[in-house]
Amino acid sequence: MAGIPEHIDLQRHRDLRSVAFNRPVRWVLLAAIGALILLGLLNAFGQRPQTFALDTPAASLELSVPSHLRGGLLYEARFTITAHHELKNALLAFSPGWNESMQQNTIEPSPLGQASRDGDLLLTLGHVPAGHVYRLFMQFQVNATNVGRRRADVTLYDGATKLGAIHRTVTVFP
Repeated sequence: MAGIPEHIDLQRHRDLRSVAFNRPVRWVLLAAIGALILLGLLNAFGQRPQTFALDTPAASLELSVPSHLRGGLLYEARFTITAHHELKNALLAFSPGWNESMQQNTIEPSPLGQASRDGDLLLTLGHVPAGHVYRLFMQFQVNATNVGRRRADVTLYDGATKLGAIHRTVTVFP
């Protein structure tokens, strides 16, 4: 039988007894990774939508959107406007937090117009008769480098008249 090569240490290479092969450390690291996966499955890092509501004498606005997001996530925001009185020119204004480091994939149905008002994205939805419902769907994707918390408010207008606003904060995890 041949001898042990000169650069081989049996304790380290065959028996795996060294700092690099410390089994308890590996088990702790594996358990930490498993805990992160479990927390993700339990929705600790977002995607489940929350519902926010605004009710005014003229109209109500309901927003269904997640407030906790992850980088790369595709998500949808649903806006439901119920007109209690006729809205001659319904407008939605979005604070910069809606589009900052987010990719806007689609808006359905397409708004009549898009503009900017004091740095906010402004969508012109048009006429909504009393008693009718208008639903707007927007799909987004979170940029992978987008991490942090920011305001993502939405304000409902009828022409130049502000009807109300929904204030929310969005948290983006890496």
